[in-house]
Amino acid sequence: LYRISISCLFPASWHFSLSPVVLPRFLLPSFRQLLLLGLLYSWLREDRHIHTRLGRVPDMEATDTNNPNLNYGLVVDCGSSGSRVFVYTWPRHNGNLHELLDIKQMRDKHRKPVVMKIKPGISEYASTPDKASDYISPLLSFAAQHIPKNKHQETPLYILCTAGMRVLPESQQEALLEDLRTDIPVNFNFLFSDSHVEVISGKQEGVYAWIGINFVLGRFNHVEDEHEAVVEVQVPGSDQQETLVRKRTAGVLDMGGVSTQIAYEVPKTVSFASPQQEEIAKNLLAEFNLGCDAHRTEHVYRVYVSTFLGFGGNAARQRYEENLISTTQIQNKLLVQHQGESADSPILDPCLPADLQDEVGPQDQRVHLRGTGDFDRCRLLLQPFLNRTNDTNTSLNGVYQPPIDFTNSQFYGFSEFYYCTEDVLRMGGDYNSTKYSNAAKSYCATQWKTLKERFDRGLYASHADQHRLKYQCFKSAWMYEVLHSGFAFPAAYENLRTALLVYDKEVQWTLGAILYRTRFLPLRDIQQESLKGSHSRWHRSFSFMNNHYLFLACFLVVVLSILLYLLRLRRIHNRSALLRSASSSVKWLEEGLGSPDLPVTL
Repeated sequence: LYRISISCLFPASWHFSLSPVVLPRFLLPSFRQLLLLGLLYSWLREDRHIHTRLGRVPDMEATDTNNPNLNYGLVVDCGSSGSRVFVYTWPRHNGNLHELLDIKQMRDKHRKPVVMKIKPGISEYASTPDKASDYISPLLSFAAQHIPKNKHQETPLYILCTAGMRVLPESQQEALLEDLRTDIPVNFNFLFSDSHVEVISGKQEGVYAWIGINFVLGRFNHVEDEHEAVVEVQVPGSDQQETLVRKRTAGVLDMGGVSTQIAYEVPKTVSFASPQQEEIAKNLLAEFNLGCDAHRTEHVYRVYVSTFLGFGGNAARQRYEENLISTTQIQNKLLVQHQGESADSPILDPCLPADLQDEVGPQDQRVHLRGTGDFDRCRLLLQPFLNRTNDTNTSLNGVYQPPIDFTNSQFYGFSEFYYCTEDVLRMGGDYNSTKYSNAAKSYCATQWKTLKERFDRGLYASHADQHRLKYQCFKSAWMYEVLHSGFAFPAAYENLRTALLVYDKEVQWTLGAILYRTRFLPLRDIQQESLKGSHSRWHRSFSFMNNHYLFLACFLVVVLSILLYLLRLRRIHNRSALLRSASSSVKWLEEGLGSPDLPVTL
């Protein structure tokens, strides 16, 4: 018979014992039960990790505008086709210098993001710059309605202009910006200064996009997590080549209709093949500190950003067609033939689906095409349009590109990278080059008539249209070549994920912009908390001193009262004794010397 004694954590008087007679059998663990407990513990740890990952999903609840601790911020994206205002919100900083502000997009009572868009772009007012503020006002009025009025004067407003404004002459840019700087403070009470409105470069826009995506992915949260990939970083600007290990960030690939962009962190110090290459690299590498303390290095990043105009899906197709037209005209003149001038003698185009007939070029230079759907042949024809050079560490157009550690990196592909893999091929998400190329080959080789039948039956993505079907073969080949030949990603690379949303949320570069531009605000919150803390400590100390003296005064009053009371009792006691003595004397006189009648003489 054995006995379990429990006494180690309790006073000696609490010592007690349990025997199997009173202890249920299931509480005495067997080997199997211990094994099950171990498995349960492991499952709970994994479950906690899952919940941690899910915890990064942005809060979809309506913003509580009655919360006095919420801060607000505005970013107006003045693009080429229109302008949009985004309203962001965040709670007070928790005082931990290792963490960034917890910025989220504001949501209205219907849980919809607070966003408004107007058309056309602000660059359309280049000839009438005095109307720029009137153009922006509806956006700011919309935002002002959603932000509590008592918060307006502490809500920063940033107006950042992109591609449409970049193409304007500098004088026209400045005239538009000056009107905004002058009129907005008159009509709105937001926190707004001259530096809050500017035309940002493509490099800045790319950096902001990279910041926004990695922020939503939780890559700037440097809390240790055994499930997260890490990378060793040589801190930029450090004289002693300081190194640290932190979470691996994600690179960004984005292919639009006109341009293609790549952005990724360069963790190690790079070397250059020549002074000329070093000079070019300075314009492509951005070093910045996202933290609120300039002396801390944990949030210092070195990011490479490059934008390639003319390398978007539609622009590449246009270049391809222009080359096709000019080549056909030259051959027809040299060989005295009429190839492509009618549908009966079309130019064979391997980048169009099989048997698809198309016409390209201006009216006086029309060229008729017929697709052959040869994916591999299309890829070969597209390679010259990448403008690659033989120089080391270069990519599209011979532009400098720092080496990528393909064994320890991760990339997200947006826009055309997602549309090419998902809209028709239905394989968006984790990218596999072999599966992708096989699916693209099959699509290209399919008869155009069959593709249209599948489209009519709704077998493709809901937002896919006939334009997508028509140029899917070309764009599939172009995306493949840009990725593997242009940016030199290995065919076996497995860490690319194509996506439209990050955690069910469309991430705009404006999120990265406000995160970067408000990075010093935590210092204000920390200083305010510090002042509150010191005031609280002084108040507690003052209260303690007051209480101490108050207790002493009360004690003295009580002692004095007791003494006075005792003195009073003593006085009363003495008076009583005197009265008793006088009373006995009178009685003795009356009994010993008294007579019945005594004459009184006046």
